[in-house]
Amino acid sequence: MSAHGHVDLGHTVAGWAGTGVAIAGLTLTGVAVVGASVPLALTGAGVTLGAAVLTWLLHLAGWGKPGGPRPESEWPWRVRDGAARQGHPGCVGCRLAGRGARRSENASNTARIASTVTG
Repeated sequence: MSAHGHVDLGHTVAGWAGTGVAIAGLTLTGVAVVGASVPLALTGAGVTLGAAVLTWLLHLAGWGKPGGPRPESEWPWRVRDGAARQGHPGCVGCRLAGRGARRSENASNTARIASTVTG
């Protein structure tokens, strides 16, 4: 039992990888500020933005976690999320990738409109 109690803290591969890359990018940006280097500052900013993209891609690949509590069997950070392919309800990242409930609603609307236009 940890100091935080018996809870799911959400440690995931996506979270750890994104945090590590973001720290590297922010470190580069800090060194650039001290050294007054614009190219290094832009590189650091790019690496930091890349951390967000990396985290999002890992989340979509199932290495992140959905919102809310998970079953205790899924708490270890090396456990993949099997529901990631369908998209998580209310997840902005999944919606940006075209996954989740909104996608099925749009697909049924598109099919209805197409049948109306052709029929």
